Amino acid sequence: MTAPLLLAYICAALLLQLALGLGFVLWRRHATVVPGTDGLHAQPVAAGAWPGWREFRVIRREYEDTSRTQCSFYLAAMDGAPLPTFQPGQFLSFALEVADAAEPGGRRSIIRCYSLSDRPDPKHYRVTIKRVPAPLERPGVAPGLSSGYFHDAVKEGAVLKVKAPAGHFHLDRQSMVPVVLIGGGIGITPVMSMLRWCLAEQPQRTVHLYYGLRNSKEHAFKQQLEQLAAKHARFHLDVVYSRPDPNDAAGRDYQHAGHVDLDLLRRSLPHGRHQFYVCGPAPMMENLVPALAQWGVAMEDIHFEAFGPASVRLPGVAPAPAAAAAVSAVGVHFRRSGRTLVWSGQDANLLDFAERHGVAVNSGCRSGGCGSCQTRVVSGSVHYANRPDHDVAAGHCLLCVGTPISALELEA
Repeated sequence: MTAPLLLAYICAALLLQLALGLGFVLWRRHATVVPGTDGLHAQPVAAGAWPGWREFRVIRREYEDTSRTQCSFYLAAMDGAPLPTFQPGQFLSFALEVADAAEPGGRRSIIRCYSLSDRPDPKHYRVTIKRVPAPLERPGVAPGLSSGYFHDAVKEGAVLKVKAPAGHFHLDRQSMVPVVLIGGGIGITPVMSMLRWCLAEQPQRTVHLYYGLRNSKEHAFKQQLEQLAAKHARFHLDVVYSRPDPNDAAGRDYQHAGHVDLDLLRRSLPHGRHQFYVCGPAPMMENLVPALAQWGVAMEDIHFEAFGPASVRLPGVAPAPAAAAAVSAVGVHFRRSGRTLVWSGQDANLLDFAERHGVAVNSGCRSGGCGSCQTRVVSGSVHYANRPDHDVAAGHCLLCVGTPISALELEA
């Protein structure tokens, strides 16, 4: 074999190896999946999304309201790699080590989920977190554990463990149908992500935003929203105050007094088809979402996510089978902790039940969306008043929205 022919073979082999390597990288980037618990619930994720936990540094924090109860945290990956995109409306999950005098060593591990509040950016993510005070009407209930931790302990430079963006509540990015975004209180955060993406990527799409809150002290993103409304002719902003302060001026600080309800939408929205995205506290969700369906909005055009527990009953949608009447107490055995406790119906769900009895279990969104509290059911049956948003693995249950309907043994 001549030297030129040998050199040609070597070059061809090197080119083949390079092509195969590039092909594998491209395949990994476009076909990444995160397997579910049992391998049957694998879900497609954004190209480049990471499995498990990844470390992020807080590069900036900024209060978004004058009362300084809502703070944005800007997060950059410690490894410096570009961040994968996400669906506007999705959330991040955080693994936190918080102070707890009742735990050994005075620390407690918790998982919490917070919505992304900006459009995708390869350099950083942003979440906006509202401090949750102790409820005035329930003096025995402690203030928000994770929100207090973020506000008090997470400073610029802090490192946090974060899971990749997830969640089924997100904007339909393929549609150009006029969109109606409705945010109540801190429910503005996923709505803000949707708005920012729409204005940047679909400037010809008509967007209506209805933002309901009490007064100007709680008015997050006020200057940003007003600037966006002035800049984009197709963006229509309606701010609704339920309890305006004496110094709050109609027409300057807010457009409507009262609540975001069907009557307001009927009076202010133009005729025609719209896609609705609603996120807010339980009273808003339980009233407004069914009202949209009763108004005649097609089910495929109604998208919603509750912040905290809410029971949304849509007309024409059969509810989950009713749970068996609690005529007698049932035992719930937590295998990992070795404890058997008596369920009497006092608690709203199995997560509250476990926490009240000091059983350590993982949790996140507490509304059936993230899957952090998913637990294997060894024996027995669990009931859901409404179908969880998270795809529950076969033979498992979500503690945060489930209740027992028989004697129950859980792996937790």
